[in-house]
Amino acid sequence: MRARLIYNPTSGHEIMPNNVGGILDILEQAGYEASAFRTTADQNSAKNEATRAAKAGFELIVAAGGDGTINEVVNGIAGLDKRPQLAIIPAGTTNDYARALKIPREDPIEAAKVVLNKTYLPMDIGKANDTYFMNIAAGGSMTELTYEVPSALKSVLGYLAYLVKGAEMLPRIKPTKMKIEYDDGEYDGEASMFFIAMTNSVGGMEQIVPDQQFSDGLFTLIVIKTSNLKEILHLIALALNGGRHVDNDKIIYSNTRKIKITPEDNEKLMINLDGEYGGDAPVVFTNLQQHIDIYANTDELKNSISKDVLIENEKVNNEEK
Repeated sequence: MRARLIYNPTSGHEIMPNNVGGILDILEQAGYEASAFRTTADQNSAKNEATRAAKAGFELIVAAGGDGTINEVVNGIAGLDKRPQLAIIPAGTTNDYARALKIPREDPIEAAKVVLNKTYLPMDIGKANDTYFMNIAAGGSMTELTYEVPSALKSVLGYLAYLVKGAEMLPRIKPTKMKIEYDDGEYDGEASMFFIAMTNSVGGMEQIVPDQQFSDGLFTLIVIKTSNLKEILHLIALALNGGRHVDNDKIIYSNTRKIKITPEDNEKLMINLDGEYGGDAPVVFTNLQQHIDIYANTDELKNSISKDVLIENEKVNNEEK
């Protein structure tokens, strides 16, 4: 079997170049003939290499970098009929996806060792028109901070950079009129933000989507209907206090398989996919259930895995071992 490590040398504090050899050793221990690809500044560098490796028959792709790098790799393989398994080495700022899958986030070598356990999940993948995402999609004025935080500031301050910029932007939040269609209904009105979650880790916090289940084919849709600063701060406080925001009348909180977002009154609505700009609305979001097998620390995830998926996963893993 062959594994291809695709790593971003500039992610986070530029820790990956010094760890490539150790990661390749771990992959060899797991039974793979391992090789590495260093991404470049070229557009879609990671995505193009992931597509090439998948079509060349590599059984495993290891994506090493921040959520943006992982998103590129997912976009490189999600549209293929035959998709390799995926492992993740977090080396970015917030590393939301690795946090959700309980993958070690402080040491790339420890993260690579998850492959040795041969435990993976058939994870849902989101599709926004023709682009894929694996963790979150969002839109509205509250999402603009992800575009405004300079890369240099993220490298120095990490997640703190988002908090600093978020505090600066709160007074500038304004509503956008939009139409949101989802399985259980339709909302036509103003919102300061919507976001669509596929895991329970959003912006480094696990309380925003407290009941998220992996591999169930459902998005969690949250629409913040207010742009009042005091009300938004109250919602944030409720979210941090055990996820109590889910029943508040200032938001919509719903599980759904499909979502359509349409801006109204000629408003521009930029879409954020996994922390990066993903085009403008209108957009249709579709959940591709159990689309890619992704390595995870399943022993710590049993509360987030539906029972039937957990039983099947353990059966397959035991057979492989």
